[in-house]
Amino acid sequence: SKPQESQEQIQGEEEEEELPGSPHTINTAELPQGSDKTTEALDNALKDLTPRWRNWIIRGIFTWLMIFLFAFLIYLGPLALVLVIFAIQIKCFHEIITIGYMVYKSFDLPWFRTLSWYFLFTSNYFFYGESLIQYFSLLLHKQELLRLLVQYHRFISFSLYIAGFVGFVFSLVKKHYLKQFTLFGWTHVTLLIVVTQSHLIIHNVFEGLVWLLVPVSMIICNDIMAYMFGFFFGKTPLIKLSPKKTWEGFIGGALSTVLFGFLLSYALVQYDYFVCPISYDEARDTLSMECERHPVFILTEYTLPGVWQKLLLLIGISLKTVRVYPFILHSISMSMFASVIGPFGGFFASGFKRAFKIKDFGDTIPGHGGIMDRFDCQFLMATFVHVYYASFIRAPNAAKIVQSVLILPPEEQLYVFNTLRDKLTARGILPGNTAG
Repeated sequence: SKPQESQEQIQGEEEEEELPGSPHTINTAELPQGSDKTTEALDNALKDLTPRWRNWIIRGIFTWLMIFLFAFLIYLGPLALVLVIFAIQIKCFHEIITIGYMVYKSFDLPWFRTLSWYFLFTSNYFFYGESLIQYFSLLLHKQELLRLLVQYHRFISFSLYIAGFVGFVFSLVKKHYLKQFTLFGWTHVTLLIVVTQSHLIIHNVFEGLVWLLVPVSMIICNDIMAYMFGFFFGKTPLIKLSPKKTWEGFIGGALSTVLFGFLLSYALVQYDYFVCPISYDEARDTLSMECERHPVFILTEYTLPGVWQKLLLLIGISLKTVRVYPFILHSISMSMFASVIGPFGGFFASGFKRAFKIKDFGDTIPGHGGIMDRFDCQFLMATFVHVYYASFIRAPNAAKIVQSVLILPPEEQLYVFNTLRDKLTARGILPGNTAG
């Protein structure tokens, strides 16, 4: 049998390891720090302003640039958005992993960065593959190689992960076990936060651009309006994790977000381009954004509660029913989450940054910090929208069911056809066979 290590040996090794995060292991000078560095021309134009107003103008300029860029991506369509989401995910992962690397850089731990990026590739292969199989299975089955990748997708994904797992075990170095396992956990938590939630964003895109555009815009609106109200009226601190956040900004941002969400939702549901999911049209052999509208995007008549009818009568309005798009009512739920719970994604990120004594995750966007600084709330919002859609909106999709049937062997397709025909005939939906 395998010789057992003595308790003294194990204790001796543990005593030589420092706890993760101890003062001796963190060199804050090497950690990424945000800055407001801009172009030389802009710096010269703003050099006479106070730091507060300089930051306000820089933040405003780059906010509008990001809004216009986002609008352009919406114009390009879902596939362009998916590629951008993938790029943003990689940058967010890089910013978080870099912090872990810098914390333990002095120990020269082997393979940490290599394994981290390998696990990123593996998790993306699994999640993106699952998404493509779910939405475009018929298209993927048109080629022999892709058909094999679809059939064995999960086994390939599992094999890739196991290879990384084995590589990590081989990389373990005596006296650094605790640090290495800490970073192994760091990598996986980062994958959970960044990759999993960006995967849900892509699901939202495939279900219709409105499920991305409205929630993302709500977070942007809430962030901007909370900053504006806080900048001009803020006096009461909101939370210690973010000393600059105020109750005035929080409340002003929440009210603005609800109103903005209502107006934006009403504008977008007028166009099929925003409400139709992307799908594969076999007849035209192309991707399509044409559809029969989901009930939430069709004007529906609602009877007002009796109390509301009486209140309206007091101001001389006799109204018993209203016609409204159900999506607009759902947008109120999303705007409430974006304005009340969404900011806690930012508070979580603030706590993380304070733990490592850094101002921002990076300085990619002047006045805003790193990419992760802009998307901390977006990831949380995307998860909520996905769960909300699955719980209250999603209905059986006939197009996906047909796709699933069409990838079956011909004899099984005939079996499905005959069974469905017999069931519909028995229920009186189809006329019975009257042939003698």
